[in-house]
Amino acid sequence: HDLPLLEFDPERSALIEPHHTIAPVSFPELAVACFFKDVIDDIVLRDNLVPLTAQRSEMGQHPIYEITYRKRRIAIFHAGSGAPLSAGLLEGAIALGARVIIACGGAGVLDPAIPLGQIIVPTAAIRDEGTSYHYLPPGREVAANPLGLEILREVLECQGHPYLSGKTWTTDAIFRETRSKIQARRAEGAIVVEMETAALFAVGAFRNVLVAQL
Repeated sequence: HDLPLLEFDPERSALIEPHHTIAPVSFPELAVACFFKDVIDDIVLRDNLVPLTAQRSEMGQHPIYEITYRKRRIAIFHAGSGAPLSAGLLEGAIALGARVIIACGGAGVLDPAIPLGQIIVPTAAIRDEGTSYHYLPPGREVAANPLGLEILREVLECQGHPYLSGKTWTTDAIFRETRSKIQARRAEGAIVVEMETAALFAVGAFRNVLVAQL
């Protein structure tokens, strides 16, 4: 191809796999990947938590904590920032044993009528980043996991939290969101923009685990 990014290789094994560098621990099957460090810090302080384990990058340690909710073990970790780091940290959690991962983060709105704090449930992500192309064949979008969508909607409705569903635009370049691109993304159904969802959905599909995001 003229563009290396379009040269998808379906080979399942890579030279370096997450389990090659991650020490196994007793790890929950349920996990929350939270993009809000202050929320994680509050939980750690409130419950006096110590890391269950940690991943490592050139940024340093990325701790993973554990809480118990309704007698179920749940891992909590910061999801990173940007598609490559978020995908790498998600890969590590999956290698440790996570099988259902709910990501919770923030996004910019493409419709100014959407108020600050509105819960958004992405139904699909427009793939305007690079990471997802190494997990799935080239394509314009990656769909959300149907079961994950069902779970999020049921929980939000049972708890009485209003939400919007729609596509999200995942892009690597926060300072290159031009007016023309914004208009084009809105025209194809995107209501928010962020940097990670397409990659997280792609990793989940490739590793055959449930990944959902709000």
